[in-house]
Amino acid sequence: MGRLKGKVVLVTGAAQGIGAAIGRLFAAEGAVLYLTDIQPSPKGELPTGAEHRRLDVSKEDDWRSVVSEIVDRHGRLDVLVNNAGIVEHYGQIDATSTESWHRVISVNQTGTFFGMREAIPVMKRNGGGAIVNFSSIWGTAGAAGAAPYQAAKGAVRTMTKNAAISYAKDNIRVNSVHPGIIWTPLIEGQSKEMNDSIIAVTPMGRAGRPEEIAFGVLYLASDEASFVTGLVLNIDGGYLAQ
Repeated sequence: MGRLKGKVVLVTGAAQGIGAAIGRLFAAEGAVLYLTDIQPSPKGELPTGAEHRRLDVSKEDDWRSVVSEIVDRHGRLDVLVNNAGIVEHYGQIDATSTESWHRVISVNQTGTFFGMREAIPVMKRNGGGAIVNFSSIWGTAGAAGAAPYQAAKGAVRTMTKNAAISYAKDNIRVNSVHPGIIWTPLIEGQSKEMNDSIIAVTPMGRAGRPEEIAFGVLYLASDEASFVTGLVLNIDGGYLAQ
């Protein structure tokens, strides 16, 4: 307990699934917690001490508003978790509309860029911080379909490494998490055939739980990872080990 005591933390996409699990764990570890989502109000009860703010990660004005409020109230932002993401379009490249492409890229890739762009100057002024960006197994390995999602998650992987190198001397650590198939509302909304096919080629033979991702994020956000930056953390039941 207390691994994040006193740290000011912003988590995106926190209304459900992995983001909600991160919120519960971080609250238990003492964080000063801002849980954000495009939803105007959280689904269910907030963890003790946490606050909810509406944030559409694809809108830079939303980012400026939320980060400015946090800095005005606390004078700092110690940890940013860029978790918000969508799949939305499952087609291959030649079946992807321009609208679908831009929508998925705007949330997964541009949203991560906006978050880092707002947080990094604050962290630099305060002597450092930690950023955890969410990529995916599809940010490393290819698969048929979901072309915009894979493109965006691959970009997040490389953007993370770029930021890790660029801001290492500012004591800002930037790492990426790459979940495999995890039982969340997003996955539950996919076809059983698709989910079963991914589980079938996952060496551990099951889907993960949101809490199993949250513990990896906690490590990267905490001071225990003080010498860790640019890491690609696969939490995928062995999928990417193949």
